[in-house]
Amino acid sequence: MALNIAYFAWVRERMGAAEEVVELPADVTDLTALLAFLAGRDERGALAFAEPQRIRAAIDGVMMGPGAPLNGAREVALFPPVTGG
Repeated sequence: MALNIAYFAWVRERMGAAEEVVELPADVTDLTALLAFLAGRDERGALAFAEPQRIRAAIDGVMMGPGAPLNGAREVALFPPVTGG
């Protein structure tokens, strides 16, 4: 399955790109598996997703939790927690 992944804030900086299209292996079926897959690809991914519990995600524009399924998803946005002030 091909999936568009958008990176924001320090996740984008660590990945070295704002977005990419990734062909996912068949066993990557939820957000938890996606983060593990991205972390295992190279040093950039390992750095960006070293603490996957800190990453927030939206699937097709809807905020989702770690075990959210990816079936049918067109885009996943990954970003750090948002704070304001």
